[in-house]
Amino acid sequence: MLQGFHLDRPARPWVLLRVLLNLVWLGGLVCGSGAYAQFEKTPWPAAAPSLSETFKDHTGQSISSESLKGKKLVINFWATWCAPCKEELPTLQIFSDLQDPTHTRVLTINVKEPASRALRFMQNNQITLPLVPDPQGEWAKKFDVKVFPTTLLVAPSGQIRWRIVGEVDWSSKSPQMWLDSLR
Repeated sequence: MLQGFHLDRPARPWVLLRVLLNLVWLGGLVCGSGAYAQFEKTPWPAAAPSLSETFKDHTGQSISSESLKGKKLVINFWATWCAPCKEELPTLQIFSDLQDPTHTRVLTINVKEPASRALRFMQNNQITLPLVPDPQGEWAKKFDVKVFPTTLLVAPSGQIRWRIVGEVDWSSKSPQMWLDSLR
């Protein structure tokens, strides 16, 4: 028999509760450590020029920076082989759906993949965000994107304000606050 441990006596409820709470806490440490989005948000260099590009979506339609002037813009760089990207995109869709399209646009740029692969992934996951294919990685290179996902937040003036590297839960409060702060 173990010292202080009696099988013939029922355990006290507070002991069971304490053991249960410790197991829940330990489970949170073990299982929850990777459950939250990991990202780094840094300011874009102030001296950088305003956005002056024209993007072409997967249908060939042009999206000019002039047509985006006066709107807040979220540009998300991603790839289908990137697990954090695939986790993030559905929350970015929710975020986009909650925005007023006359004030905010969300563009996704799929990097170094055939447009058909990216489109198939988006269709299979009910993602209707505009898709800008970047099969050669030219857009990623222009914006110095080396890690996926990476998101740029652009003010209505066309000035890029923030770079966010890593997975973001766009359905949480912080991204809306970031967008609201763009002037």
